[in-house]
Amino acid sequence: MRHSTLLAAGLLLCAHASWAAGPAQWGYEGAQGPAHWGGLDPGFAACAEGRNQSPVDIRSAVEAGLPPLRTRYAAGPATIVDNGHTIQVDFAPGGVLELDGDAFELKQVHFHAPGENTIDGRSFPFEAHFVHADAKGALAVIGVMYETGAASEALAPIWAELPQGPGPARPLAQPVDAARLLPASMDYYRYSGSLTTPPCSEGVRWLVLKAPLTVSAEQVAAFQRIVGGPNNRPVQPLNGRLIVR
Repeated sequence: MRHSTLLAAGLLLCAHASWAAGPAQWGYEGAQGPAHWGGLDPGFAACAEGRNQSPVDIRSAVEAGLPPLRTRYAAGPATIVDNGHTIQVDFAPGGVLELDGDAFELKQVHFHAPGENTIDGRSFPFEAHFVHADAKGALAVIGVMYETGAASEALAPIWAELPQGPGPARPLAQPVDAARLLPASMDYYRYSGSLTTPPCSEGVRWLVLKAPLTVSAEQVAAFQRIVGGPNNRPVQPLNGRLIVR
């Protein structure tokens, strides 16, 4: 339990700490890239040794009659930060995902371009990860895929305030309703995985929505200019894990 609590706390605090800690200890290219994460720090060992790593290629999903996802989100104040690896929006308390008989509070959403999980080998240009934690620190992540197309009206107010470099979190001018960032259909795939960034800790419940949204090429380009290029980890071996739908 203590490990899970520390995992959640570390994930949620890293956005506010990494910008102030000097040069990042990991990245997405070269000697600091994903292939080397496991050797950069003893605390990152799971990135190389873990057997339930994320992201994955979602294919051959088993029909399991999954219950509907139930979320209770509402518009509220939020902050935005460039943590040196992604753009992250932190939500005020109150948003809830009901899962496995427990309440998981919505903590933050962050973004990857290109997307990280793939579906039947198909990569998406953009992906959002909605991170939730229960009272014991266990994590559940809703993944939302984006196709290139019409600009996302829901993302537009956030993109209007994108930070231009790493720094402390600052309030967004407008309240953010996380529900508007989700597709109308909440059908999903589920698997057991990990954080997709160091320390790559496992035990994360992944819920990847089947229905993609659209984002404009200009919105993706604006994001990548700020984060400095692609920020996606390659897909990881399933190692016998089941993906259910």
